[in-house]
Amino acid sequence: MATTTITPDQDAIDGALYVAAPPERVFAAITDPKQLVQWWGQSDMYRITKWTGVLRAGGKWRSDGISVGGDPFHVEGEYIEVDPPRRLVYTWIASWSPELTTTVSWDLVSQNNGSLIRIRHHGFGGHAEHAKNHAQGWIRVLGWMQGFLDNGETVDTRPPAA
Repeated sequence: MATTTITPDQDAIDGALYVAAPPERVFAAITDPKQLVQWWGQSDMYRITKWTGVLRAGGKWRSDGISVGGDPFHVEGEYIEVDPPRRLVYTWIASWSPELTTTVSWDLVSQNNGSLIRIRHHGFGGHAEHAKNHAQGWIRVLGWMQGFLDNGETVDTRPPAA
C-alpha cells in the first residue's frame, strides 16, 4: 500500500510503494503514453484521455483528462532528468493551479524481485492546501499504478472508489 507524508515545512510530499514489477516495467508504466491512459484515473473520479511528450531532458510533456462530471483539465511540464529505469524528474503545472510550478521525482530501486518506488513532489512552499490535496492524490495514483502493474487493472476494469 502506498504511503505519503508532507514535510514539516509543507513544501514537499514524499511517497513510497513496493510493486512486484521490475524497475524497467515501472518506468514504462510512467512514461509510455499508451500505458498511462490505461491506469491513471478512476471511472467515478477522472481519467487521463491523452498523454504526449518528448522523453528527454528539456522535452515537454502534457496530460489531458476529463472529470467524471465532464470538465476537462490538463497537467504539463518539462522533463528535467530521464535516467531509465532508475529516475524520472519533471516539472508539474496543473490547469487548476497554473500559478504553481512544482517538481515530481520518481526513483525506482530493484528490490525483492520487484521495485521500491519513491516519489517526491516538491515546490509547494506557501500552498499548504495544495500539498495536502496532492498528498492524497498521490496515494490514489500510486495505488492505481500498483493495480495496473500487479493485476492488470485499468481505469475501465478497476472498481469504483469505496
